[in-house]
Amino acid sequence: MTISFWTLIGLVFTIAIIITIGSLSGKKVKNANDFATGGGKAGYWIVCGAIMGTLVSGQSTVGTAQLAFTYGISAWWFTLGAAIGCLILSIAYAIPLRHSESVTLLEVVSKEYGKKAEAVGSILCFLGMFVSIVAQVLSASALLTALFPINFLIAALISIALMIVYVVFGGLWGAGMGGIVKLALLYVSAIVAGIAVFGLAKGYSGLIETIQNLFTTTDLGTINDLNSTDTINHRYQSMFARGPIKDLGSCLSLVLGVLATQTYAQGIWSGKSDSAARKGGIICALLTPPIGFACILIGLYMRGHYITAAELDALGGVMPEGMMLMESSAQAFPLFVLNHLPKLFGGIVLGTLLITIVGGGSGLSLGASTILVRDVFTKIKPSVKESKRNLLVTRATIVFILIIAVVLANSFSGSFINDLGFLSMGLRATACFLPLTCALFLKGRIKPRWMLASMIAGTAMLIIAKIFSLPSDPMWWGLLVCLTFCGMGWKAKKD
Repeated sequence: MTISFWTLIGLVFTIAIIITIGSLSGKKVKNANDFATGGGKAGYWIVCGAIMGTLVSGQSTVGTAQLAFTYGISAWWFTLGAAIGCLILSIAYAIPLRHSESVTLLEVVSKEYGKKAEAVGSILCFLGMFVSIVAQVLSASALLTALFPINFLIAALISIALMIVYVVFGGLWGAGMGGIVKLALLYVSAIVAGIAVFGLAKGYSGLIETIQNLFTTTDLGTINDLNSTDTINHRYQSMFARGPIKDLGSCLSLVLGVLATQTYAQGIWSGKSDSAARKGGIICALLTPPIGFACILIGLYMRGHYITAAELDALGGVMPEGMMLMESSAQAFPLFVLNHLPKLFGGIVLGTLLITIVGGGSGLSLGASTILVRDVFTKIKPSVKESKRNLLVTRATIVFILIIAVVLANSFSGSFINDLGFLSMGLRATACFLPLTCALFLKGRIKPRWMLASMIAGTAMLIIAKIFSLPSDPMWWGLLVCLTFCGMGWKAKKD
């Protein structure tokens, strides 16, 4: 695919605008507190931008279109779960978090369950966030390799270079101010792309009819196990295409993962008032699902008109009539924009999409580095607490995290991006959700050693369920073990 001159102009122009905003926002950063939480001076739109700038990222856009390509509207669970999590965070958790006098979620946990729980939780939460950072690198690389004749490594290095510029200079202010601009551009892009899909496909019914015709008239139906109208409709028009327990478990991973993620809590802490923090989170909850739906429409359209390289191999190299080829399903969103939108506007959409992914990776990197620096490094070396040194170490940690993410991303290049997203949220949930919730709302009810055991055992169970593909979603297994240990801790405290 050759990118046109006007597409390139739109792409570069959009990236330049948002990176300039991120760099200029660095002038607001005077100390480590400004970097991590914006100094608690943010209005509700900055709060919304900081949260949504990370929440609506590669998994919500590229990943959702990719999943819709294979599983239809059930791909909506990612953005629906994220929105529900944001709503609960804003209504139930925002004020207790802001009144906790803490800077990280694990500090809240530490005050109730001790330093061991804080240290273990920090490592496990970091692991969960790191998996999501890897997913952002994969998303950015899928976009860049669709646009330019470069290999994965070059694309990954470019993506983390953009992430570093985006967040290292501006911190929370960069993520928040850039997030507002990105949000506006993303909404315009999603609306126009959605309208374009309906126009090209002649409505939603046209999308489904095209997919039905594709699978019933070609051998693609056989290789995808979609040989009848009923199986096709179940796969592409059911919210439970992968099974109710699997899809609801994925949604639960998002809900609990949002509540247990440092980055989103930093957005809440950044608000200049309780009202600003809550309003920002609620706005984010309302704005997230429509973007996911627009990406689903793109995925459905691409399913009806494109096949992947793997499918072409399975067909013996014979291309079905009227179909087009893409390397992998991860390229569904960028190739739709390249091939089916006006060139200049398509460049703006692609620039917005790239910055959406970059912003997500940047925000997660900021949250992960804050956990390491505040909850681990300062405990090992107290001198790191000094403001200027803390800021330097935080920025250096972000760079290190992103470099390691590139090294590992290649191992997951064949995965569904959203599967990594669900796993990431699940890891954060089993490590931090119950300890945080109990520390805020059930003080003194559970013995610390039992809570520590629940964090370790629950996370271990989730990983085991994922590795051995146990029935249902791994989130259910991990949460069940967490609740079991918390229940025993509750009983031990009463006795």
